[in-house]
Amino acid sequence: MIKELARNKKALHDFTILETFESGVVLKGSEVKALRAGRANLKDSFVRVIKGEIFLLNAHISHLETTNSHFRPDERAARKLLMHRKQIDKLFGSVTRDGLTMVALSLYLNDKNIIKARIALAKGKNLHDKRETLKKKQADLEARSALKNFK
Repeated sequence: MIKELARNKKALHDFTILETFESGVVLKGSEVKALRAGRANLKDSFVRVIKGEIFLLNAHISHLETTNSHFRPDERAARKLLMHRKQIDKLFGSVTRDGLTMVALSLYLNDKNIIKARIALAKGKNLHDKRETLKKKQADLEARSALKNFK
């Protein structure tokens, strides 16, 4: 039973997803509570490898009103992701060699109530690819509604 806390819908629009990975997230204090309350935004977030470690950058986790005013972590701080060394090396190789991008797709609670991040190896779409995707989505929607009305 996976409970999704935040999704990056824009990533599915802007990128073609090639491969997905699961990673742990290092969070501070009240960020976990804020995530459970659904106060996260992954819209402009991305993932980078810095000095052999992998980080989630530009992800926004808002404060709760109950958070202590003296301990308020930065809302857009770089958050370290936890993955095996081999996986990090594989991702780094794909990014540098093939010119791919690493994107955060979602933050979710796994079976053991631990917050995980789903990151993806992705390739950017061109404008005409985005248009084709929208046309296909619209055609599928029309086909579904036609079948529904036909029954």
